Amino acid sequence: MSILFSGDFHANEINELSYISRETLVGKYSREEYSGIAWHVILGDGGFLWPHKQKTDEANFMALSKRPFPVLCIVGNHEPILGRNDIPEVDLGLGETVYQIHDKPLVAYLKRGKVYTIGGFKFLVLGGALSIDKGWRKPSVSWWAKEYWSEEEKEDLFALLEKEHDFDYVLAHTGPNTVNVELFGDIMPGSPKFKDEVAILNDEIDSRINCRGWWCGHWHKDRYFYDEDRQRGYQYLYKGTNIL
Repeated sequence: MSILFSGDFHANEINELSYISRETLVGKYSREEYSGIAWHVILGDGGFLWPHKQKTDEANFMALSKRPFPVLCIVGNHEPILGRNDIPEVDLGLGETVYQIHDKPLVAYLKRGKVYTIGGFKFLVLGGALSIDKGWRKPSVSWWAKEYWSEEEKEDLFALLEKEHDFDYVLAHTGPNTVNVELFGDIMPGSPKFKDEVAILNDEIDSRINCRGWWCGHWHKDRYFYDEDRQRGYQYLYKGTNIL
């Protein structure tokens, strides 16, 4: 059984559903590969439960229900659940509980700073990033109060990494800042995304762990970088999808 990865969804704001629809996936992958997908991971900015957009959610859930596998979301920066305290936690048998936002199809958010075992792989789950579109004159203004990691979350994460530092992969929204600059510095010079506290935090995390690679979204580009020194890859997705 395999895991499908895709980039930001934004509640299908600009037709991102077309990248992950049943028709697109069946056309891209063989029937055997498609039938083997057990989980779909959206790498942040799922954008579900946006205030006053219930009909949008209903349409998206209907489209996603045509596919036979559940959806797990990484917490991005455009996430209304960051402003809510009423999302139920459920145990899906992945090692940690998740925030479930829909039943059929099952759609849930993974908690940042936690370790999950999905499809036989051990994942360190991170999340969050800088919003640059809340206010163009003040790009550091957050959409939600919990958009950035709290000090308690950071302390808990680094306490975890003192005991546990070997993972198969990292699931994040943005990548380490050094990799972001390597991949996007030429095409987005001067972007405020290079002054992102979360990406800088990811640099520190990246230096403390062993893993095969990172999966990221956020940049709205499909890019890959392989670090020869650390022998790990960094896959960023938006319009593309990959199967692990």
